[in-house]
Amino acid sequence: FIIHENGRAFWINLDKYLDTGLFLDHRNTRKKVGEIAKGKRFLNLFSYTGSFTVYAATGGAISSETVDLSNTYLDWAKRNFELNGLDLNAHLIIRADVFQYLEQAKRDKKQFDLIVLDPPSFSNSKKMLDILDIQRDQTRLIDGAMALLSEDGLLFFSNNLRSFELDKTLTQKYAIKDISKHSVPEDFRNKKIHQCWEIQHL
Repeated sequence: FIIHENGRAFWINLDKYLDTGLFLDHRNTRKKVGEIAKGKRFLNLFSYTGSFTVYAATGGAISSETVDLSNTYLDWAKRNFELNGLDLNAHLIIRADVFQYLEQAKRDKKQFDLIVLDPPSFSNSKKMLDILDIQRDQTRLIDGAMALLSEDGLLFFSNNLRSFELDKTLTQKYAIKDISKHSVPEDFRNKKIHQCWEIQHL
């Protein structure tokens, strides 16, 4: 069925899946993306059902790319896009392994002004070339995303691994701000449900 959040509409499934189609712990981050997206080129990596893109596009992003490896979730994202009246010519859905996408996008010299990177903690999907371990692979992912970020752009990086620690070498390369206290909604008793950072070029 359809639910509404901050003026956007989303398809939700409470019957078949443990994941319903919308992660409520990122409600604040989605709202912020929608507020700052006007006129920007947006990239959504590990996009799930595309909710961050819905916020960016309805907030005035001029274009977007929504990247995930799951056909199921990308089909779901398309339904969410259609539900919110998004132009599918300006807001592209791309099925790809994120690691491969980042390499190809760099070769293609793609640039984005706003990026959301919200990977799973771990994935051994048979569709992926490599096993994803976010603690181990964080630098590769962040460096790959930052290579696509415009000079004054902004990257939101988040994950829900309780034991996660940000690699200190990243703080020497980029301007990084921990916004976890603000990104977790007030009605969540578990304040450690995710960690979230804003990352910019120095």
